[in-house]
Amino acid sequence: MTVLRGNALELRPSEPHDVPGLAAIRATPEVRARWRGDPDLEAEVAEDLSDPDTRCLTIYQEDRIIGMIQWYSEEEPDYRHAGIDLFLDPAVHGRGLGSDAVRTLARHLVHEVGHHRIIIDPAADNAPAIRCYTKVGFRPVGIMRQYERGADGTWHDGLLMDLLAEDLT
Repeated sequence: MTVLRGNALELRPSEPHDVPGLAAIRATPEVRARWRGDPDLEAEVAEDLSDPDTRCLTIYQEDRIIGMIQWYSEEEPDYRHAGIDLFLDPAVHGRGLGSDAVRTLARHLVHEVGHHRIIIDPAADNAPAIRCYTKVGFRPVGIMRQYERGADGTWHDGLLMDLLAEDLT
């Protein structure tokens, strides 16, 4: 996969040398609250990069790592679609970079990979993420009750959102 260029950022295939920077972002309290996991964040990020079913792209702005966006593909012909997820450095939140990254990847998935539908599943209470995805053209499909276990150990709802090719802004 080549580098994907957005308005203010680049999405580059993630490499082992990206792991420390990505782990540092995952360690920030704002991101850690949403992306809980193994205490060894470098090992966890490295494992994400080695997952053969997921494609990880490091988000760069002016040669600085600001996050990661990843995608997978459901290839069963009758259900074919792509799913995405991402995290960004809290220092760049509120600048439109999340929308830029999601839009850039969505365009690639629609125009180059040929997907007609993309899904994303933010926590139902993650209003900033939901606003970000809505700007790109994602629409709510429904609430997935008690969808994921939070860092506090309790179950939390998720919002399933999807984007059809014709909805891409």
